[in-house]
Amino acid sequence: MRNPPPLPRPTPEQIAALPPYPALPVGRIHLLKTPEQLEFAAAALRAAGHVGFDTESKPTFVAGAPQTGPEVIQFATPTDAFIVQTATPGVEGFLQAMIESDDVVKVGFGLASDRPQIYRKLGLRLGASIDVSQMVKRLGFKDAVGLKTAVAVVLGQRFTKSKKATTSNWANKTLTPQQLQYAANDAHASLLVYQALETG
Repeated sequence: MRNPPPLPRPTPEQIAALPPYPALPVGRIHLLKTPEQLEFAAAALRAAGHVGFDTESKPTFVAGAPQTGPEVIQFATPTDAFIVQTATPGVEGFLQAMIESDDVVKVGFGLASDRPQIYRKLGLRLGASIDVSQMVKRLGFKDAVGLKTAVAVVLGQRFTKSKKATTSNWANKTLTPQQLQYAANDAHASLLVYQALETG
């Protein structure tokens, strides 16, 4: 019996016709700086069990230039996103507890590229984790699928990724509202795609 042909990816026109992805409101995006905020986030993430996960790094525009990231690490529950700048004093214990945990399962896209960066920058090994791109691929795609395509295929929504935010300087001491929203969306959408695949 012949294998069925691979699923076609949705075209940009098809994605553009979909309803927009409902991003988290600003009040649900938490930039963690104080011990109290870190404690609140850790409790929420442990209670969730499976959490959206992603990282952002300062882009390099020169071939062979050293990678300095990740500068930003983000986690998400279904209702909240938690953003951590790795240069913030006092976040080391929180990051170690969450990243290396096997009880807090990190779900995201392209985790294979995040692992070595996290280890190089922070000396931390990524604990329990699930690469959602492989789950989406198993629906019948020939190659691994990115977040934008996954949101279209699995959630039936249009996920917008700002080119300006993608290539912005994530090492800046102060992140812009656009950067915070972008980082939150990446982790949050990864979790929603995972949940839809698990329950579907």
